[in-house]
Amino acid sequence: MSFYQQLIEQTQAEREYLLSAPLIQRCLKQQSFTLAEYQAFLTEAYHHVKHTVPLLMAVGSRLSSAQEYYREAIAEYIEEELGHQEWVLNDLAATGADKEQVRHGTPRLATELMVAYAYDTVLRGNPLAFFGMVLVLEGTSVNLATGAAEIIQQQLQLPNKAFSYLRSHGSLDIEHLSFFEKLMDTISDATDQQAIVHAAKVFYQLYGNIFRSIEAAPAAKVAA
Repeated sequence: MSFYQQLIEQTQAEREYLLSAPLIQRCLKQQSFTLAEYQAFLTEAYHHVKHTVPLLMAVGSRLSSAQEYYREAIAEYIEEELGHQEWVLNDLAATGADKEQVRHGTPRLATELMVAYAYDTVLRGNPLAFFGMVLVLEGTSVNLATGAAEIIQQQLQLPNKAFSYLRSHGSLDIEHLSFFEKLMDTISDATDQQAIVHAAKVFYQLYGNIFRSIEAAPAAKVAA
C-alpha cells in the first residue's frame, strides 16, 4: 500500500468527524442555510487562508538540503496560493459584508487554534507535517466545495461573484490533490510519515471544530 493510501486509511475516523459537523451536513442535505453562516464560513476562511503562504515559506526555510525536492514542491504551492485570501474578502463583499472589517478583525478561537497548531508544527516539530494540513484543506475542497457552492447559492440567491473561493478551489484543488498524492508517495522515511499522519488527524479535528463553532454562534464574528 502506498503512503498516500495509508494516510487516507489511517485518518478515516478524523475525516468523518469533520464531515459530520452539523453545518456541513445541513448544507449537503440542502436543508436551511443562512447568510450569516456563509459569511461566518468565509470570515474564518480568510483568517486561516491568509496564513497559507507564510506557513509554506516557513516549511521551505526549515527543510534540509537533502529535502530540496520538497522545497521545490513548496515553491509551486506558494505560487498557486498567492492572493487567495483576497478572493475570500471579495466574496464577502459580494454578500454585503464589510470586507475591511473582516480583514482587520480577529478569528474565532477554533480558527486561531488551528493556525497556531500549524505554526507550532512547522517551527517546533517536523516541517513536513504541514502536508497533513494540505490533505485536510485541499481534500475537503475537492469533495465539498463545488457542490456546496451550488447549494448555498440556490438557497441564498447570491451572485456568482460571491463564490469565487469555493468554486475555484473545488476545481483547482483537484489538480493539487493529484500532485499531492504523487508527492506523498515519495516520502519513505517512517518518522516523516508518522508526523504527517498525526498532523492530518489533528487538522481534521481542528477544522471540524471551526464548523462547529459557526453552528453554535453563526453571527459571532460576522461583519455586516
